[in-house]
Order: sequence, then structure tokens, then C-alpha cells
Amino acid sequence: MRLLPVLAFVSALAGALISGDAAYAQRPVPAALRRTLDSLADAHRGVVGYHITNLETGETLERRGDETFPTASLIKVPVLVALFDLAEQQQLSLDDPIVLTDIDKVGGAGQLQFLRTPLTLRLWDVAWLMSTLSDNTATNLVLDRIKIRRVWQKMEALGLPHTKVHSGSMTRIASVAPDSSAKYGLGVTTPNEMARLFALLAEGKAVSPRADSTMLALLEHNEDSSKLLRFNYGVRAAHKTGDVDAARTDCGVLYLPARVVACVMTKSNVDTRYWSDSEGNAVIARIGQAITAAWGKRP
Repeated sequence: MRLLPVLAFVSALAGALISGDAAYAQRPVPAALRRTLDSLADAHRGVVGYHITNLETGETLERRGDETFPTASLIKVPVLVALFDLAEQQQLSLDDPIVLTDIDKVGGAGQLQFLRTPLTLRLWDVAWLMSTLSDNTATNLVLDRIKIRRVWQKMEALGLPHTKVHSGSMTRIASVAPDSSAKYGLGVTTPNEMARLFALLAEGKAVSPRADSTMLALLEHNEDSSKLLRFNYGVRAAHKTGDVDAARTDCGVLYLPARVVACVMTKSNVDTRYWSDSEGNAVIARIGQAITAAWGKRP
């Protein structure tokens, strides 16, 4: 006899949870989050653009979404996608050997520049180093194998015509687009396009479900936590960052209760210092903190 009240309680609780989930899914774009993001962007001594999308609810926020920004090392994600696309088409294998020689080494980020040569690696190895340590030498080894124009073609096929890599890292003299390279550096994109690329990866539509899952798993090992993840300790994310003198970038998928694609770009930064507390890093970090505060917990 006592079972009936218990069953009634469980049924009511389940209904409340379902109702709560539905209410969560139907919430409008959080006005408070937009105000916070725009306040942070307005206060920054430079230009800030962003695109934020909650993939589960469809809520979207953007600022300067279609404006072009320097990518810095963020352009290595399109390079990675082009590489995996060619592997999917069996035009190459990620197990193909790559021989590193002294002439391949460039400065900046990465560890390959310090290793003894000749050194035989595999395409997977250099893709890993490019994505996790932003290794410039590894990036150039990948581009030497797949060619810059293949990256352009893949991005255009995905409907991302403004996303371009111009040259190898630290080798602007060999740029395939000198004028754009002089303006934007290593690469160019828009907040909307780069966010769309990460949304495609999250949906398994950039290359294939298997390839996209592998790339996201790789990008979860990005070792730069100075931007979107700075105040989000413990938040799982697949993302890529970029740093050049007057620009900082960070884009990826934040695995909150919902998957949130967050892409934040800065340019014309007054503070050009390369340290964790530079203003470009700080504004991206505060935006990341605000996103998690808005979508980190269900009501």
C-alpha cells in the first residue's frame, strides 16, 4: 500500500526534471551574458570579436562575427582538418614517415627545433606537436606534405572562404598571398567562420565522424590554458590558441552541461607583451569565465 505514494513521488520528480530540461533548452539568449561580454570587449584596449554558440540550445552571441582577424597559430586547426581530410581520402597516411632535417627547423613555439637530426617521425607525430604545443617546425612539415592550397580548398568546400593560411610558420617570405600575409600574418579568418569550423567538428561534419572525433580528442591536449581556460580549471575543452604581437586568439568546444563553441579573437592590441597577464589573454580569459558562469550549471 505504501508503494503507491512512492511511485507517485518518483513520477512527479521525473516530470519535474523533464520539465526543467525543457525549460533549460527553451531559454532565450542570455541577455546578461551578452552585456558582460560586450562590457569586457568595450573596455579592452584593442579590437575584440567573438562568436559563441550553445550547440544544444542553439543560443548564439556574436560581435564583429564577419570581420577578418589575424589567426596567429589558430590557423593550425584548418591545417589539421585538411590533413585528416586527405587521410580520409587515402591520399596519404598518418603513419607516413617524415624526416626532420636542420633546414626544416624554425624558431618560435615548439620543441622540434631543439632535437638532433636527421630524425624520422610520422605524420601523426607532427600533427600532434602542431596541435598541442603549437610547434612551428611541425606545422611546416605538415604543410610541406599537404600544400597550402589544399587547406584553402578544404575551407572553401566547407563554406569558409575567408579562412586562409598564407605561408609556413616563420617563413612569410614564401607566402602564397603576400598582401594578405603582410596584413594578417600566418593566417586570416573571422569569428563566425572559425566557430563554424569547430561546430562542424563537434557535429562530425568537417571530415567524418571518426576523423572529427580524433581531431577533437587531439585538441583536448592543447597545453595553452592562458586564455579561455584560465579561470575554468577542470573544464574539458578541445581548443586552439594563437599569439602574435598585437593579436591573441582562442577557439574551441567547451564541454559544459551543454557543448558550447566559443571563439574569441583580438587585434590591434595596445599591450603586445608575451606573458600570461597580457591584456589580450586577459580579455579572452574573462570571456571564457563568463561563458562558463552562464552555461556551466543548469538552473
